[in-house]
Amino acid sequence: MRAYRGELRKLGSLPSVWAAVAVGVLVPAALTFLNAKSAVAAGRGGNADVGFQELAFGVVGAIILGVVAVSSEYTTEGENAGGGRQIATSLTIVPSRGRLLIAKLAAVITAVAALAVVSSAITLTTVEALLDAGDLARLPGVVLYWVLTALFASGLTLVTRNGILPLVVLILNTSVVTITYLLTKLTPLAVYFPDLAGVRLFIRRMDLPVQLSPITGGLVMTAWVAALLTAGFLVFRGRDA
Repeated sequence: MRAYRGELRKLGSLPSVWAAVAVGVLVPAALTFLNAKSAVAAGRGGNADVGFQELAFGVVGAIILGVVAVSSEYTTEGENAGGGRQIATSLTIVPSRGRLLIAKLAAVITAVAALAVVSSAITLTTVEALLDAGDLARLPGVVLYWVLTALFASGLTLVTRNGILPLVVLILNTSVVTITYLLTKLTPLAVYFPDLAGVRLFIRRMDLPVQLSPITGGLVMTAWVAALLTAGFLVFRGRDA
């Protein structure tokens, strides 16, 4: 528990984590407000996924949090620094790499789950206020998707030991050019990429060649995350601090 509390305090001390919180809360809420106002002005109701589509973009906040939770351990200057890499201090306090990683991932899960709940509450309240619509039954799917995405980001960062590549790849694929979606035009197997499979946890209408159920999509994404975290742990355990 002490290691877990220490990781939570460490996350709270990172300015980039608070930037992630701002992105995760403000982006989906703002997009939902604009889209819902446009729908009202046009005299039409929102589609079945209004609010939830915007929450799929808001997962950028979870990506940032998942990446910096790991990458901050390897910074030599900046947020944690004090002139040296944080990982040396972390391993001095918690010598067991397995225990340290479990505590770190538990802190990420806690922070991202809380962020997802707050963001979803604000976004879906906006939908309810403007369109008299919303589906709270899908809220657990949103939370699970955000948590799994953050863990995937953390696993990728464990492998690369650098936050730049995971941030660029994952944020671009989520918010600018959805490469995995474009790949579905070439092969139906692309629907089994973690982001497209996982988003089925709460998005109901998607133009995909294979329609996965929420349970199947969640299981597929969980398998990806488990595989990447396993690879990340093996790399983390074998590398020098």
